[in-house]
Amino acid sequence: MLVAAFRGWNDGAQGASLAASFLAQAWKARRFADIDPEEFFDFQATRPHVALEEGLTRRIDWPETAFYHASIPGLERDAVLALGIEPNLRWRTFSDEVVELARDLEVDLVVTLGALLADVPHTRPAPVTGSASDPKLVEELGLASSRYEGPTGIVGVVHDACRRAELPSASLWAAVPHYASLAASPKAALALCLRLADLLGTEFDLADLERASAAYETQVSEAVASDEETEAYVQQLEERRDALGDELDMPSGETLAAELTRFLREHEARRDEESSEDEG
Repeated sequence: MLVAAFRGWNDGAQGASLAASFLAQAWKARRFADIDPEEFFDFQATRPHVALEEGLTRRIDWPETAFYHASIPGLERDAVLALGIEPNLRWRTFSDEVVELARDLEVDLVVTLGALLADVPHTRPAPVTGSASDPKLVEELGLASSRYEGPTGIVGVVHDACRRAELPSASLWAAVPHYASLAASPKAALALCLRLADLLGTEFDLADLERASAAYETQVSEAVASDEETEAYVQQLEERRDALGDELDMPSGETLAAELTRFLREHEARRDEESSEDEG
């Protein structure tokens, strides 16, 4: 099985990348491959970082997509974990490379993780939706058929590449509070890991994520309590969530288009800020 998560538009509050990184650490995954970023990134848009080693040597850390191998605890099955950043260029070529590696390694299922901003409260478990395009996989895994139409990210393009290669694939999405989008959400990561474990028919040791989720809820609650309007709004979300239970309506294409516009504007603002700092 290949589990993939990409930072960027598919990764609201870093819920998906946190989940994949947690699994890589918990499963003691070993890195064995990566995709050369030169062909797929505009380094003015996604800049490399300079780091110091032992306070002296300057090292360039390039944006990357790395692959890790691990055995899944409790199962006679291996996993390949793909952790990366949504590329700027040549998405079809990039996705084909991911699928080609999956084929070479005899992967029989690709699962992508994503996180989206939604009207959900931070005080409740993060809702997770799962979908697949293959009718047999939908039935086997208890997921839903993908009915979404609208803007997509690299996750959607990877699934299209899987479809063309006749490689079964599924997608899990956690909803995170839009009013706390700047705070990394271990609660979303926890929900994705729980759903993945359920999908595989096993259990993961998620104690660290559970503790981090409790701390996250406390911190966000303290911030919300400082603003009466936001506190009232969160109470409304709690009432609605309690009434709906685990049901979650996926956002419309128009909603995701607006979210994409917001993401691009914030990305452009960060790039301008970095350019100003470089000039300074």
